[in-house]
Amino acid sequence: MWWRWMVWCVLLVAGSAHAAGAGRTPFQARCEDSINKSVSVLTAQQNGYSVDNHLSYRTLTTMKGAARANTYVLGLTKTESRVAISSDGAMLTDPVTGYECVSPQVTVKLSYAPVLIYVSSEFPPGSCGYKEILEHEFRHMQAYMDHLPKVERTVRAALANRYGGKPLYAPGGTARVALAREIDTGWLPYIKAEMAKVEAVQAHIDAPAEYQRLSKACNGEIQAVLSRSRGRR
Repeated sequence: MWWRWMVWCVLLVAGSAHAAGAGRTPFQARCEDSINKSVSVLTAQQNGYSVDNHLSYRTLTTMKGAARANTYVLGLTKTESRVAISSDGAMLTDPVTGYECVSPQVTVKLSYAPVLIYVSSEFPPGSCGYKEILEHEFRHMQAYMDHLPKVERTVRAALANRYGGKPLYAPGGTARVALAREIDTGWLPYIKAEMAKVEAVQAHIDAPAEYQRLSKACNGEIQAVLSRSRGRR
């Protein structure tokens, strides 16, 4: 199973935090009442899968790279997580204070590249071993697919909490730059960390007990195939 990646720093002041005292200043009133509310749009997309049965278990073991000692990789699930973030938003400037306000329009797109499932060539389609290995790899794929909407919900809530439908304030000439920096140094690492949480689930699927189960599956067919293959080296 492979996974590739293709707390935020608050650099802007939300709401009326930059002004002392109760109530709104005329500039705040103009910002909050005349420009569009902040919007966060987040979408998650799955892109299907394919199965490859042309590589030997030795090749798959090399591709995996971190297999346990004295174990062989009979199947492998490979995908790549992708995230795209863009930001825009209307802005107003206050000549009195030198501040400007921006209403962030943040768009986040999460997806996985099409999943590629490998089943070693020693187990042809239709065999019991092929079926067992493929079912195991389907569990890995399903873990990715199940995780994506969880990340979507989590990030959506975090975006709503951060921007809350109100403009952000910053010194003149810095608002859009600061928003872009917040995305690059804050939101991207945050989303990366959320996406990476699926690896704990993947590790559980590959627990030693599962390897033991597979080694005894199909009335010893998998072990017999491996023994014959090793004997031909």
